[in-house]
Amino acid sequence: MTKISSGIKALDQLINSYSIGDNVVWEVDAGTSYNVFMLNFIRQSCDDAQNVIYVSFNRSPQSIHNYLQGIASPEHLVLIDCFSSGKGKNDSTFLKYYDKPSVFNVVRVSNPHDIETFTEMLNSLEDSLPSGARYVFDSLTGMQDLWGDENSTYKFFTYMCPRLYDLETVAYWILEKDAHSQQFKANLRHITQDVFDLYVRRDKLFIKALKLTDRQDREAFKAHIFTIENGTVSISLPKREIASDLGGKLKDLRTRIGLSQKDLADKIDVTPSFISQLENNQISPSLYSFLQMCRALGVNPAHVLAADADHSTSWLLKRATVSERLIPVAEGIKEYIIVDDDKLSARMVSLGAGTALARHFHALRKPEFIHVVRGTVSVSVEGKTEQLHPGDSVFLRDSAPVQWKNEGGEEAELVEVW
Repeated sequence: MTKISSGIKALDQLINSYSIGDNVVWEVDAGTSYNVFMLNFIRQSCDDAQNVIYVSFNRSPQSIHNYLQGIASPEHLVLIDCFSSGKGKNDSTFLKYYDKPSVFNVVRVSNPHDIETFTEMLNSLEDSLPSGARYVFDSLTGMQDLWGDENSTYKFFTYMCPRLYDLETVAYWILEKDAHSQQFKANLRHITQDVFDLYVRRDKLFIKALKLTDRQDREAFKAHIFTIENGTVSISLPKREIASDLGGKLKDLRTRIGLSQKDLADKIDVTPSFISQLENNQISPSLYSFLQMCRALGVNPAHVLAADADHSTSWLLKRATVSERLIPVAEGIKEYIIVDDDKLSARMVSLGAGTALARHFHALRKPEFIHVVRGTVSVSVEGKTEQLHPGDSVFLRDSAPVQWKNEGGEEAELVEVW
């Protein structure tokens, strides 16, 4: 199953990222700086070359423009303005934003009070974009204020949530928890895939999952302190001493004694899917699950970990491992994560024979170094087109390419570093 990053590494680690189709509801307290979670998700979506549809009920288009400038790439963001003619009451202060062209694609909804018309417009927009566009609804609370009651907002959510799931997107929904009844929040939790609670206690910020679909690890359901520094979110997580290739060790032990994945799953009361993901190192077990597995397999946990440590090669990045970290870019063009941490990011890009892309692979992360490993490609930067061969490189400081093209008859490969 394809995983989607939240744009926050600590959150991805805590929840094993998102899956295609996830609707994510954020129940927030005042003062929790929930916007930083939205911003990182939008930035990541643009980096993944996915369109973002930002539906605003609570912010004027100018404030969103200021808010997202430098975060979202203009070619990927569509702003649906339900504020100016909604809470903004067509005030000239807000409407003057439209007196000059915007760098973003902005659609003003002239009558956001009409739910049916708004829904039809949203569906029409989705149909006009490539599949996989991601969504941010900035305020379920703002919808309720505009539409008058929880029932109308709930009906809209019950329609859109399964639709967005079927469209294979990921959608963020923001909800101010104190503005809604417990019944309303419980109903939303029943329908959606993921729910997070953000709150403040004694001047500390906490995040806790209230619902996570298809995740077996229970660590995310505990309260974790998070901090924000220069837009970067850090979450206090327990140290996990289990090495990254543990899944293969456990699989070897299971097959040696003739147990199927279902047999082992039944023994420790988890799903066969959980065992499969663990053995493929797609997820990490909690300490409790790991101890249960060792008991079911009849092995000493210390021996398993010691054996794993003896063969640890964390510095080695095999091509087979990299090929599992796919970020689709466009038809025939794929990007793979090689390394992605606080100090260095490196990706491999493959361009199928004859493919072309009229933009860069993602929003420019300057400075950026790109090296041609295989094939012949052309790149257009600042009005000039150059042909690149294996061994040639590009160093981008401020200008992003406006076109890449595979000029050869075979697949081309590039390596990006920033």
